Amino acid sequence: MIALRPQKAWPVIAVTLGDPAGIGPEVVAKMLRDPRLPKGFRFEVLGSETGKGVHSGKATKTSARVALKALREAAQGCLSGRFAAMVTGPVQKETLAEIQPDFIGQTEFLARACGLPDDAAVMVLTDPKLTVALCTNHCSLKDALDKLTKERIVQVTQITRQFLQQRGIANPRLAFAGINPHMGEVGLFGDEDFRIVQPAVEKLDKEGIAVVHAPADTIFYYAVQKKAFDAVICAYHDQGLIPFKLVAFQTGVNITLGLPIIRTSPDHGTALEIAGQGKADHRSMLAAVRLACRLVAPQKKAIVT
Repeated sequence: MIALRPQKAWPVIAVTLGDPAGIGPEVVAKMLRDPRLPKGFRFEVLGSETGKGVHSGKATKTSARVALKALREAAQGCLSGRFAAMVTGPVQKETLAEIQPDFIGQTEFLARACGLPDDAAVMVLTDPKLTVALCTNHCSLKDALDKLTKERIVQVTQITRQFLQQRGIANPRLAFAGINPHMGEVGLFGDEDFRIVQPAVEKLDKEGIAVVHAPADTIFYYAVQKKAFDAVICAYHDQGLIPFKLVAFQTGVNITLGLPIIRTSPDHGTALEIAGQGKADHRSMLAAVRLACRLVAPQKKAIVT
């Protein structure tokens, strides 16, 4: 473990390396040297990057165990109050599933660590250019549509709105990306938009939360180019991640909402093909740390420059 800025009164942010065979160790090291790192915090890095069975560029069961141990320690530390927040490096899901078959993602892992069901966690990707929230996370498209309900849309929208308000947007402008082409063309291309989404939008409207339900092929243009919306709620993973990574691949942050802990993460994977070569871009990791610190700061009165 590495501790920087050893001031006992400062909040401690846990930073996991993720799978040490990937670019996690490199982006964390670069992040810790960046002068834009927030002041008034201590950063504790979890997950050894060296050791027998750990080699850059090759994820193994050994490297997966290192990643899993660090993730557990960070989650337990947040729940106990040892850490004010956690920032997680990228992991390799395939090797983690080999040692823990029910592992499908860090988001779901953290929900279970908090004693909550998987769907208590809401995955949100955010950047100054675009914020997207997902109603379903790591599952097939077929399963995503099976899981989508009016209640889930309402829950995700409410939680996303609270997050935006926490970040200083008093009246967030929200949109929901239509599920089917042209929002189904009144049933010609599917009925999910008027059978599931529209009732959710109407319920939210009764609660005083306005949501624009619009076709997905245009909503992101208005959100990014026209800045018409503060967040777009999406039905499934790639519906939100494709446009998000197009505009914020190097700087986007993944944040898990709906849990009693603060968790952020860079919006990229392990990039095994460039691990250990000094090529990794650390901006997304830095953005994740900065966001975690901002979310902690109102509670701890820390300084985020």
